Amino acid sequence: MAENISVLITGASTGIGAVYAERFAQRGHNLVLVARDAGRLNALAEKLQAQYGIQAEVLQADLTDAQSVEKVARRLREDASIGVLVNNAGISLSGTFVSQIAADISRLTAVNLNAVLMLAHAAAVRFAAEGRGSIINLASVVGLAPEFGMTAYGATKAFVLYLSQGLHHELGSKGVYVQAVLPAATRTEIWQRSGVDLNTIDGVMDASDMVDAALVGFDRREPVTIPPLHREDQWSLYEQARQAMLPEFRQAHPAPRYLLNDE
Repeated sequence: MAENISVLITGASTGIGAVYAERFAQRGHNLVLVARDAGRLNALAEKLQAQYGIQAEVLQADLTDAQSVEKVARRLREDASIGVLVNNAGISLSGTFVSQIAADISRLTAVNLNAVLMLAHAAAVRFAAEGRGSIINLASVVGLAPEFGMTAYGATKAFVLYLSQGLHHELGSKGVYVQAVLPAATRTEIWQRSGVDLNTIDGVMDASDMVDAALVGFDRREPVTIPPLHREDQWSLYEQARQAMLPEFRQAHPAPRYLLNDE
């Protein structure tokens, strides 16, 4: 990847996004850092510029707000120097689906679903026209695990995985790389903000370890990277089982088990 390619990272002020910012700065890339907290963004930008000699621009935006999403999308559409989008911003909620309030669910879907979709679209249109570019979408293993009980959050992350896989098939031949990253529990502020005590959860991965693993997958051009999954064959078997169903979906008649029994 050329050193003059800039990287736009959402949710860049803390946690996973801040680690991505540092890692791409280490690689010599200029940055566009997006989040709500301008103070934290400015502090991070100053640190990375001083440490790595790159340019880091702050783009303050609240991705629950449609106008702010459009501001970031416009930057992705118009700034030809940006060659990588890290769609990292996300929020979570405590409680069960029936205990959560509608306004909070709306905020969740605004950030985790709509902002991801709109920013991916803005980047994808330009990247496809240019025949280059990379989109990294942060999903979650929760999107594969309805048993975890995080219904609304998991549904948004399942959407991000599907979006990424669809874009991989649609854009790969156009020179655009799309990666879905599926962390499990990672040590970030998202837990505190959603009211969850991180000390009650086992197997929490440090954000730096998660991002470093994800970037190995990025360099290998994996379409789906699952840092906590030690048995790679399990994902391969999952994908094989899913793909084996595809030919069966083209049917003019229902499966026999759904036919009425006349006896």
